[in-house]
Amino acid sequence: MAKRKNNAKAADTNGATVGYERHLWEMADALRGSMDAAEYKHVVLGLIFLKYISDAFEEHHAKLVAEQAQGADPEDPDEYRAQNIFWVPPEARWAHLKAQARQPTIGQLVDDAMAGIERDNPALKGVLPKDYARPALDKTRLGQLIDLISNIQVGDEVSRAKDVLGRVYEYFLSQFASREGKKGGEFYTPRCVVKLLVEMLEPYRGRVYDPCCGSAGMFVQSVEFIRAHASGNGNGGRARADISIYGQESNYTTWRLAKMNLAIRGIEGQIAHGDTFHNDRFPDLKADFILANPPFNVSDWGGERLRDDQRWKFGTPPVGNANFAWVQHIVHHLAPRGVAGFVLANGSMSSNQSGEGEIRKNLIEADLVDCMVGLPGQLFYSTQIPACLWFLARDRRGGSATRPMRDRRGEILFIDARKMGRMVDRTHRELTDEDIARIANTYHAWRRGGFPTRPCDNPTRPCDNPTRPYQDIPGFCKSATLEEVRKHGHVLTPGRYVGAEAQADDGEPFEEKMKRLVAQLREQQAEAAKLDAAIAANLRELGFWSESQ
Repeated sequence: MAKRKNNAKAADTNGATVGYERHLWEMADALRGSMDAAEYKHVVLGLIFLKYISDAFEEHHAKLVAEQAQGADPEDPDEYRAQNIFWVPPEARWAHLKAQARQPTIGQLVDDAMAGIERDNPALKGVLPKDYARPALDKTRLGQLIDLISNIQVGDEVSRAKDVLGRVYEYFLSQFASREGKKGGEFYTPRCVVKLLVEMLEPYRGRVYDPCCGSAGMFVQSVEFIRAHASGNGNGGRARADISIYGQESNYTTWRLAKMNLAIRGIEGQIAHGDTFHNDRFPDLKADFILANPPFNVSDWGGERLRDDQRWKFGTPPVGNANFAWVQHIVHHLAPRGVAGFVLANGSMSSNQSGEGEIRKNLIEADLVDCMVGLPGQLFYSTQIPACLWFLARDRRGGSATRPMRDRRGEILFIDARKMGRMVDRTHRELTDEDIARIANTYHAWRRGGFPTRPCDNPTRPCDNPTRPYQDIPGFCKSATLEEVRKHGHVLTPGRYVGAEAQADDGEPFEEKMKRLVAQLREQQAEAAKLDAAIAANLRELGFWSESQ
């Protein structure tokens, strides 16, 4: 997949730790005081968003001022909308807020600014936080935070080209997710997991859907999504109609994060608020690509009210666990040649409780399961439980002119990636670019009958080798037949199929090795006898040992 160049080290790209983001975060976090991270998140991200649209506005405002002699009007909202730049009314401009940052009324001024922006920009209606005036928010700290954010340029043309705000916003999301722990997983999927899903599915064109989109990470963390669909905030309207984005999020505050996250990158998309199971906002959508990270093992999803739902074609999911409700919702929304990649808890691969095993069996026998990837633990902020990736395909016959693939019916690819990744801190792991490339290339080779022939445009990761065919690698990947899966009781755990990693042959003949090992054992036994005798002598001297014992 094509990548946008940046100056970040490869090891950092999946954690979104680029440039000064960490330093900025440390300063902003120091101003949090005793405020809960879940609450402070909206305070900080709302201000960063406001600074961004104000920077873009002020830059274009200066150009219009310089062109007034030619008839330009810097106070005409249409001058900005014509360039896909948000109109910022006078009371919402950053210079005004900065000048008032140390005043006790700063909270109300920020609320008025947010309300003014929503009033004049219908696309943002109901999205921006407007509770900065509440008494619980320390106005001195709020003023200091405004001063801090004033020192960074995030919305001017140069910063937009470098995606400064995108990187800052994503890094802050990841840090808030880390602070919030389990609750953080509700709105943030680690970048490396999103990147792996996108690399494997290659969603270049068509309808892209995330039924539980959180803060819209599946859309915004893919450079291809941004390049294919960016159309606002001063990028000159360079939109391409290749991708249509659809997402739904049940948590209202998280939905607002998603709307802001899309808006700051100028990505157009239909992001709906509502419960995906009980109020599906896109009932007729048939998506070409579905990417999702549903919440794991949800027990209170209201399944008792959906016993006869039309989506349960492969079996009614248990009331006490929504895992296979998510799977079947995804299958329901797949287009005839659609593909899906999503995260689930490891238990989904082997559970036989409450009919889950039967649903999984029916999915397999319907030839929908294309690939299973076992992930390492500690990737997610929301849980330490290891997870897996499911990849489904409606039509596995191959032969598509736009996506050439071989006939994969009756086969499933298993990839065991549990040993991959690196620890980025004491409790969290991330997959490196090399890990992602290896997993994705293996899937592409298996799916297409050889490695993809895309040109290498990123020197920081290995190029695809178009001449290298797929092959099973013990301990890592295995192409299993449907009959093999049946023998394993329709369990989809990769470790059952890939086997043990091959041990390197040291070249030493077996007989010679056994003689050497036996001699080594005798030496160790003799040494152990000497140590036992020395210990006994010391205990005897102290009066704690007798030969009769």
